[in-house]
Amino acid sequence: MEETKNFIHAFIEEDLAPGGRFEGKTVHTRFPPEPNGYLHIGHCKALTIDFGSAERFGGLCNLRMDDTNPAKEDEEFVDAIQEDIRWLGFTWGDRFYYGSDYFEKTYELAVGLIKKGLAYVCQLSPEEFKERRGDVGVPATSPYRDRPVEESLDLFQRMRSGEFKEGEMTLRAKIDLASGNFNMRDPVLYRIRYAHHHRQGDKWCIYPMYDFAHPIQDALEGITHSLCSLEYEDHRPLYDWVIENTDVPSNPRQIEFARLGINYTVMSKRKLRRLVEEGYVSGWDDPRMPTLCGLRRRGYTPAAVRNFCDRIGVAKVSSTVEYGFLEHCLREDLNLTARRAMAVLRPVKLTITNYPAGQSEEFEIENNPEDEAAGTRRITFSKHLWIEQDDFMAEPPKKYNRLFVGNEVRLKSAYIVKCTGYTTDDSGAVTEVLAEYDPLTRGGNTPDGRKVRGTIHWVDAANALDAEVRIYDNLFSDPDPDGGDKDFITCLNPNSLETLTGCKAERSLESAKSPDTFQFLRLGYFTADSRDSKPGQLVFNRSVPLKDSFKP
Repeated sequence: MEETKNFIHAFIEEDLAPGGRFEGKTVHTRFPPEPNGYLHIGHCKALTIDFGSAERFGGLCNLRMDDTNPAKEDEEFVDAIQEDIRWLGFTWGDRFYYGSDYFEKTYELAVGLIKKGLAYVCQLSPEEFKERRGDVGVPATSPYRDRPVEESLDLFQRMRSGEFKEGEMTLRAKIDLASGNFNMRDPVLYRIRYAHHHRQGDKWCIYPMYDFAHPIQDALEGITHSLCSLEYEDHRPLYDWVIENTDVPSNPRQIEFARLGINYTVMSKRKLRRLVEEGYVSGWDDPRMPTLCGLRRRGYTPAAVRNFCDRIGVAKVSSTVEYGFLEHCLREDLNLTARRAMAVLRPVKLTITNYPAGQSEEFEIENNPEDEAAGTRRITFSKHLWIEQDDFMAEPPKKYNRLFVGNEVRLKSAYIVKCTGYTTDDSGAVTEVLAEYDPLTRGGNTPDGRKVRGTIHWVDAANALDAEVRIYDNLFSDPDPDGGDKDFITCLNPNSLETLTGCKAERSLESAKSPDTFQFLRLGYFTADSRDSKPGQLVFNRSVPLKDSFKP
């Protein structure tokens, strides 16, 4: 696909041009996820922008774990984040960092601000801080703003030593209490937090705020372009203030872009965590989740995800993308790459009454009509087959072209058969469909030129594999589960998962394993489940339906 140029690339080109901010320098970006959960499709947009922009300009991209908040951060998430990024095909080389690597240096720089008279220790409680925040046209206030430098230095050291309670003191920047941008009204730089850190242990009880730590980390790593989501646009003056007033070695440029929104989905890590912890889904990798590990388990490919992120573009205005477009991108990719196979999800037996008992024959079928190199496979055919229940009707409506008494259909790649009858159980449910085959129509041909409208798939009962198939739909029935004052839990779709047991699959699927993906003819694209599927106990997840409802 031809590379697309967006406003971020235009800014970078401007910075690299003669006389530009970074003339003669190597473009250097970073992707800084917080390791308190798994990456989701929203993060994917950000990381493709970060890594992709570096790739486009022959630059570098760092991977940095933003672990400056010890709450709920864990090495499990660190490992998962790295796995997801590698899966997408991006690499960071030896440029892997933790925000906590810079704790000592960040502390030193905070001390430097105090010494310059640009920061002070404030003893307002959280409640008092809120009351004194001011309003439009009304400045904020703090009785500690003019505290002597030496006193603030002493208190800040004692904060680090653990002499005070959480919330008792903060370190604040001294900027402008009357600023129209509330982020500049003497923002908090450090707060006290007694929590065990996943890497630092109990060494620290004061932690830098993101708005203070992040620009410092960027500058220390030599980042040229700090690409972040749009909610940080109002924080950019603070980002620049920190860079200008601390003794850091470089001057990065922050550029903001709109976040990705997808209908029928929530992107909040807090809400996704609730779905997991309260058992609404089976885990972070539940195939209904928008997490990358969930999408991977469902059968999404790196190419489809990257193509999706590239095609939705980069904008300065937030918008919501149809989930159907994500499916459309997957369907496009799998149509070219997925091997074809036949499976019957709701089986009913089809008996070919005039086919010799005990006889079996083979048919050679192409694995992918879009890829000649995919080769062929052999499937068997005998007297007893499995077909889909809805491929037979005792009393068909008009224009029904599948099996009913007296009608002919093609059995995909095999023969033409004519329905002659059926049997039912005591409840009236069809238990067996009876038909006769035309031995002159091998391969589905009609030597006499007669028209046969319907073609159905089938599986040889003599060689069929048993399988479980999981049919997934949107996790939420509301297209905007995050909207308004609604509780997103009440928007959950009770029919988001249908588990079908007793399914029948052709023998070639015997060794299927994740991430193998198949097009089950007439049914959709399916992949072997990475957790539960194994030889002799096959489990397939539907990745995406065959029919594309998305209208470009």
